[in-house]
Amino acid sequence: MPEFDFKRFHIRSMNAGSDEERAQINQELKDLYTSLSEEDKAVFNQQLQKFLAREVSRIKSDYESVHGLDRPN
Repeated sequence: MPEFDFKRFHIRSMNAGSDEERAQINQELKDLYTSLSEEDKAVFNQQLQKFLAREVSRIKSDYESVHGLDRPN
């Protein structure tokens, strides 16, 4: 089963110097997906969902930590 490095694409996109560069990175990811077999596309989708859930959870936790600083204990 292939392992997809979504974090690498994510970091590259966050550090992109322009919208055009970000679009190019997104196109690379789309091209990768298009090149996969149906079986690998299913694996890709599962791993992407797991990555997104983990990242959203991390961002939510970070937000709640910072947001909580404005509230009294």
